[in-house]
Amino acid sequence: MSSISATIAAGCGIAVTGAAMAYALMATVATLRRRHGWLSRRVIRQERRASASPAASPVTVLKPLCGAEPRLHECLRSFCEQTYPCFQIVFGVRDPEDPAVAIVRQLRREYPHHDLELIIDPSEHGSSLKVSNLINMFRAARYDTLVLADSDVRVPSDYLARVAAPLAESAVGIVTCAYRGVPSGGSWSLLLAAFVNDWFMPSVYVAEALGVSDFVSGVTIALRRDALASAGGFEAIADQLADDFRLGQLTRAQGLTTVLSDVIVETEIDERSGRELIRHELRWLRTIRAVRPGAYAFSFITFALPVALLGTLLAAWADAALAMLAVTGLARLLLHFDAGSKRAAALELWVIPVGDTLAFTLWCWGFLSRRVHWRQARYKVARDGTVQPVT
Repeated sequence: MSSISATIAAGCGIAVTGAAMAYALMATVATLRRRHGWLSRRVIRQERRASASPAASPVTVLKPLCGAEPRLHECLRSFCEQTYPCFQIVFGVRDPEDPAVAIVRQLRREYPHHDLELIIDPSEHGSSLKVSNLINMFRAARYDTLVLADSDVRVPSDYLARVAAPLAESAVGIVTCAYRGVPSGGSWSLLLAAFVNDWFMPSVYVAEALGVSDFVSGVTIALRRDALASAGGFEAIADQLADDFRLGQLTRAQGLTTVLSDVIVETEIDERSGRELIRHELRWLRTIRAVRPGAYAFSFITFALPVALLGTLLAAWADAALAMLAVTGLARLLLHFDAGSKRAAALELWVIPVGDTLAFTLWCWGFLSRRVHWRQARYKVARDGTVQPVT
């Protein structure tokens, strides 16, 4: 009987390791395809259709702000440096004493001929303070093409031209962007950057390769004013934790498509403690669980290296399992070295075992509670994705 049990365990272990290896290879290929621009000619033509010409539709950029985040001036300045012919940027804060106000006023002095608006309004319209900020800012938007972008995002100078291009097709509802985490250099920020660059974004690329196009990220949401109005406006997502994902759902419910641009923007990562890191990763993981519970339950396979190791242990270190574990490890190394400079990647190899083990552990922890930390507040996430503050 014990022999039969051992055989079954070995078979299950080899199957688990094989599945983890297959996912690791898919993630590596899909990520390299995206990061190095291996896109179809149709997508490239679509995104380059809108050049910096007078015919391009004017754009309003909405930038909700909260606090003076690291390199905030540099990130906001990248939006002012766009080659786009006509655009407006609306910055919004809730507190007149917010240190981001001084940075916006500095930008207005640096770019006196740019159309830069600053809205200071503490009005709340739901449990999401970010969406409340957007609702307050929206009244100052002049144009019908809207681009929403988080405060910690840095973009290339042709960003607006490329993300606005697909909206020329009436069937497109939202254009969003992939992103790359740029760590500040501390150990905690390195681990979170690996979580973004080596786990989260590769999972998005794999889903896209399999025909799933429901990824929407707050790093960029470009849409037309009429599509936003038909979705119920920002008020429709005022209580949502995953407000970006929900906005994508609402536009797709109108029969519109979501486009993942070939633009890859950078987002600043500056976690300064283990507590910040754990809270941040748990918020992302529990957000995914709230909006895609079934997919979250089966996403254990995306933590390919620790899962392959567990499968190999279950298979009692069988030769086949060891070979597949080695392939999984090589694929993981390729992802790691492709995400940044080769020299830095070589010095940061410790991030792979530590970061992957931590992420897998937090994925397991994600099942135990629906509470998340967001900035200085705690929220409880309901099954429909809405959040309520926890006192």
